[in-house]
Amino acid sequence: MIQLKEYIKGFTGRSGNYVLLSTLFSRALSFLGSWIALQLIDDKELGVILLAFSIVQFVIPIGGFGLHQSLIRYGALLKSEEEKQQLFAYVLKKGIIASLIIILLLIIVGYFIPFQFDNTYFYFAILTFIIITTFIFEIVKIQFRLQHRNKLYAGAEFSYNVILVLAIFGLSYYFKGIGYVFALIVSPLLTSFFFIKKLNIKLTSKSSLKITTFSFWKYGLFGGLTSMVTQLLILIDMIIIGYLIDDSVAVTNYRYISIIPFSLLFLPRVFINTDFVTFTEKIWEKSYINTYIKNYMMFFGVASILIFIFCYLFSEQILLIFGDEYLAYTDSFLILILGITGIYIFRGLFGNLLSSIGKIELNYYIISIAIIINIISNYYLIPKYGIKGAAITSAILMWFTGILSWLSFVYFYRKLRHE
Repeated sequence: MIQLKEYIKGFTGRSGNYVLLSTLFSRALSFLGSWIALQLIDDKELGVILLAFSIVQFVIPIGGFGLHQSLIRYGALLKSEEEKQQLFAYVLKKGIIASLIIILLLIIVGYFIPFQFDNTYFYFAILTFIIITTFIFEIVKIQFRLQHRNKLYAGAEFSYNVILVLAIFGLSYYFKGIGYVFALIVSPLLTSFFFIKKLNIKLTSKSSLKITTFSFWKYGLFGGLTSMVTQLLILIDMIIIGYLIDDSVAVTNYRYISIIPFSLLFLPRVFINTDFVTFTEKIWEKSYINTYIKNYMMFFGVASILIFIFCYLFSEQILLIFGDEYLAYTDSFLILILGITGIYIFRGLFGNLLSSIGKIELNYYIISIAIIINIISNYYLIPKYGIKGAAITSAILMWFTGILSWLSFVYFYRKLRHE
């Protein structure tokens, strides 16, 4: 218990409590923004926009060729503030150019895609510019983390969601669908302009860093690709359910019973976002890393047990939120809850520790293997067990990817420390 208290004390000492509160309020504001858009924009037009946006969202992780991923890992390894500022300036300039290249390619490729609904390409082409604005906002937040200013990181995230809600209301009220689109694009940029002043970055300074090599760019690209395949791993269950069962209701049912389990994954993200820079700075201090791993696993082990017990005892009340018909899927809901404990205890931590030691490509390979297993398993289990089959597959893979990440980290950490 003393170790748990020390772990939580360290978390709050790094302003993790501010990050947690910001995340919770941001989620509420994000829901409010979606609700406002639903009230102010015609359903058909909004559906077309959301379809276009979902395609763009899938590509956002490789904005700037993933250089924001490189910034946080390599930035944490730099010793001086001047070097970190130089790296930020380098990533900003190169990342904007890289994002423009991606946007141009998407607009060209999108032109030849036979979208099912009118105006989809129009909104898609405009929404691609969110790749740049989101990239800029991400690296501003990352720079606060590198400076150990997690309060400002939390403040930036919260402020963005406030600005987004206000922009959605104002622009959607007057300009409907196109106003909503511009609210999505402009909000991260406005937030960035406000907070970048607090970084005191000299963008005119020339970079003399030796770390911006091929490995630097490779790391970022694999980081972006990992985020993309992780999104695909989450979505693929619903795609296969829709294909094999051929019933949109089954897709809807699985979507809603998985909302709460997948939403609970915000908790390890909050801790990792708070602590990533700190444990990357000390990644080769074996005693520190071992202690951190032990405390993290103990904390999330206890959290996993408590969450599962709560969901088991109150599963009916939780599922009744969505309707009486969802009580038939209690087993599937609990299976998914059991699955996320694998991410709580293993995947969330060791996936990021692999990134810290520079082995981010292993995350990509592990998730890619999981996608292949997911497809094969679902083709067998879904026809036999329905959406419970998809839940079983997802739960097993959450634990599989977590344990594989753990084993990979242990092996490569020992190997790299002795080189």
